[in-house]
Amino acid sequence: MTRLSRLMPGLRAYVLLYLVFLYLPVLLIPLFSFNDGTVVAFPITGLTLQWYGQLASEDALLRSLRNSFIVAGATAVFSTMLGLFAARAYVRNRFRGQRWSEGLVMLPLVTPVIIVASAMLTLFMLIGLRPSLATVVLGHTFLTLPFAVAILKSAFEEFDPSLEEAAYDLGETVPGTFRRVTLPIVAPGIVASLLVTFTVSFDEFVLAFFLSGDRPTLPVYIWSQIRFPARLPNTLALGSLLLGFSVLLLILAEYFRRKTRRIAADAKR
Repeated sequence: MTRLSRLMPGLRAYVLLYLVFLYLPVLLIPLFSFNDGTVVAFPITGLTLQWYGQLASEDALLRSLRNSFIVAGATAVFSTMLGLFAARAYVRNRFRGQRWSEGLVMLPLVTPVIIVASAMLTLFMLIGLRPSLATVVLGHTFLTLPFAVAILKSAFEEFDPSLEEAAYDLGETVPGTFRRVTLPIVAPGIVASLLVTFTVSFDEFVLAFFLSGDRPTLPVYIWSQIRFPARLPNTLALGSLLLGFSVLLLILAEYFRRKTRRIAADAKR
């Protein structure tokens, strides 16, 4: 038995404890969202669905939900479009300063979001852009672009470039090759990028708080509600729905990411 084999039971236990520590507080949100009382504490006094039923009558909530869908949808499209061309350039070409360029694209992942938000707010005010959903889209595109580039780079790395070269040899143009050969193979990666960037934008709070102005997104609306104890049960119900929605999107994104690898592997055969 190797040393690694002897360590495996301990490593599995560590991973299990880590996951419990990380996700147990999150799993308590759906549990308390069914609580009949307004106090978030054990024991639960009873089970009810009334907090979910009240969500549909909240006009401010529905407006903020619509704002979040607008912002997240636009952000997903813009960041995936930019990430698609950037990823292809990084995988297919070698140029001076490429590593610096890739590091600059990934910089938002390590930059404190509150610093980015305050800097963007100052910049937008200087150039005459008032806080609005448009400025939130710009901020979220900057924030989600690294996710799009990372996902689409993986898709292009799995793609055999000889397929494009064969299309060129047969007389196909560059746009035609991209549309007929490249795009169908990397399409699942594009869908995965859209789903991940949509999820990140939909859940993001700090940039939206600074840049949304008088049209708050859903996370900003939730923040405004948790200050009032009587509103907490509705917030928990809403949070449970968002949690399930985010998990579903991430599962779909992983499915399409793996589908990209399978399509690329089949194309190489």
